[in-house]
Order: sequence, then C-alpha cells, then structure tokens
Amino acid sequence: MARPNHQFEKRQRELAKKKKKEEKKQRKLERKSGVTKDEASVAPEDTESEDPTT
Repeated sequence: MARPNHQFEKRQRELAKKKKKEEKKQRKLERKSGVTKDEASVAPEDTESEDPTT
C-alpha cells in the first residue's frame, strides 16, 4: 500500500490559498475601480453596436 505524500498535499493547499488570495485581490481592485466583470464584458459590445458609421 502506498504512503500518503504529505509534501504534495501541503503544496496543493498552499497553491489553493495563493490562488484564492489573488482572486480576492483582483475583486478588490475591480470594486475600487468601479468595474465588475459583467460590466467589462458588456461594455465592448455596446460600443460596437452604437457605431454611427453603419
């Protein structure tokens, strides 16, 4: 029977914590700038449809 690899498990937990921290940091920056992901994805579509040359 194989023994558990505690170093691998610890590294995976550390990576998960780091990823979560980065996501939280990005959310804070977006909130601070006043732009959410939904607004950012909708804005380019709106500007293209309002093109006066077409």
